[in-house]
Amino acid sequence: MIMNRRGFIKACGIMTGYAVLGMNITKEAVASSMSFVGLRQKSVYDADANSKIYAIRKSQDNPMIKKIYDKKDGFLHEGPCGHMSHHLLHTHYIDRSAKIAILKDKGFKLNF
Repeated sequence: MIMNRRGFIKACGIMTGYAVLGMNITKEAVASSMSFVGLRQKSVYDADANSKIYAIRKSQDNPMIKKIYDKKDGFLHEGPCGHMSHHLLHTHYIDRSAKIAILKDKGFKLNF
């Protein structure tokens, strides 16, 4: 297909119009998301400043946390890096790739 000068200018005008429209839509989307972020930040700061809503502002001041880590009769009396917390917070890897390969060979379709 051979394009003459008039067709070229028309195509460039259409592409420019779509580009400007796309930029305006993107600009509006970014502005609305930033507006939402600003409202969210304001509400978090307002709730944080109002100590009646959140009386305990630091986790180490929470009485339940103090009770859990109590040296005498606390559940995690060894501390946050003790044996029990290590046992509860860490996971173990089990290689299941061989079993998955067997299922795939049998024709099962797995959706993860």
